[in-house]
Amino acid sequence: MDELHLPSALENSQCVLVAGAGGGFDVYAGLPIYERLRSLGKRVFLANLSFVSLGGSNAKPLTRALYAVGPTTTGHELYFPERTLAQFLSRRGESVTVYAFEKLGVAPIREGYTHLVQSLGLDAIVLVDGGTDILLRGDEVGLGTPAEDMASLAAVKAMNVPTRVVICVGFGVDSYHGVCHTNWLENVAALTAEGAFLGATALLKQMPEVRLYLDAVNAADMATLRQPSIVNGSIVSAIEGHFGDYHRNLRTESSKLFINPLMSLLWAFDLAAVARRNLYLDLLGDTETSWDVSLVIARFRETVRCRPWETIPH
Repeated sequence: MDELHLPSALENSQCVLVAGAGGGFDVYAGLPIYERLRSLGKRVFLANLSFVSLGGSNAKPLTRALYAVGPTTTGHELYFPERTLAQFLSRRGESVTVYAFEKLGVAPIREGYTHLVQSLGLDAIVLVDGGTDILLRGDEVGLGTPAEDMASLAAVKAMNVPTRVVICVGFGVDSYHGVCHTNWLENVAALTAEGAFLGATALLKQMPEVRLYLDAVNAADMATLRQPSIVNGSIVSAIEGHFGDYHRNLRTESSKLFINPLMSLLWAFDLAAVARRNLYLDLLGDTETSWDVSLVIARFRETVRCRPWETIPH
C-alpha cells in the first residue's frame, strides 16, 4: 500500500485532463493524480475553475471562458492559484500550462471543455473536488458551496470522452459550510450499489506523488500568505498526522477544526453516475453566468423536501 493506485480505466487512458471543479486551489488536490499518471507515461494536463478575473490578466484567451495561464502570466499579484502552480512546476523544470476557466455558467464552461477535448485529444477527464460536496444531489440538509462544482460537473457530463471520473479529497472539511456527512455517506452507498464507487486510497507522505503535493501546497502558502488554502491545508495536516483542532495557518484560527485521517483519503466515482443522480443538474445546462447557476439552485431548493440532519453514530 505504499504506491498510489487509481481506477484501472484511468490508468489505462493515454491523454488525461486533471481539473479542479470548485475553484480556488482545487486543482492542487489533483496533483497526486497528475504525478501518478505522468509516472505511468501518460500525457497529463491541468485545469481549474478560477476565482481570478482572467480577463484582467494577460492570460491567452482560448474560448470565452477558457484561458491559458503560465508562470509569467500577469494579473492579480496577491492571489492567482493557477499561475502559482505553473510557477511551482516551472521551478521543477516542467513547462506547464494551467488551463483556467472563468467563473461563469455551464454553457461557456462547456465550450471550454469541448475545446480542450478536441485540441488536446483527451480520452479521460478527472474532475477533482477539494472537499466532498460535489457528490451532494440536492435533497441534503446542506449543499455546501455547490455553484462552482455543479457548473464543472454539468459541463464535463456533456463531454464525449471514454473515461470521466470524479475524485473527492478532504472528507469532513465541508462541515464548516453545513454539509451533513451522514447524507454524503448515504450518497456513496447508493453509488456503490450501482457500481459507480471506484474505490478509495490513502494519500501517504512517503508516496512520491504525495510529496509533490505537499511541496506544492507549501509553495502556494508562501505565495498566497493572506489567503492560503484552508481545504488543502486541512488535507496536508491530516497527511502529516495532525489531529483535532490543529491550525496550519492563521486564517482558520477563529474556527474549531477537526483534522483527522479520513481527510487524507482519495475517493473515486464514475462521473456519469454522479451526474445522473443529481436532482437539478439538467436545469443548469443553459446558464451563462455564475449568478444564473446560483439562482437555479436556490429556486430548486424551494421545491425539494430535504433529508433530515443525522449525526454519524459514535
